[in-house]
Amino acid sequence: MARSNTLVVQQAKAALDQMKYEVAQEIGVPLSPSGYNGNLLSRDAGSIGGTITKRLVQMAEQSLGGYKR
Repeated sequence: MARSNTLVVQQAKAALDQMKYEVAQEIGVPLSPSGYNGNLLSRDAGSIGGTITKRLVQMAEQSLGGYKR
């Protein structure tokens, strides 16, 4: 199965971008407001993505009535 970064719900882009900047600020990773973050360490980018994934899973679990793995 090929991976894709296309959004299923296009309206979610703004919320995901907002979450990205909030998470980066919380963990102390400076993101450029211009959108270019080529100087970002892979470790920092992974921390941001991992934290976002964790939050999205928590949100999904809550919407499913607290279902836990």
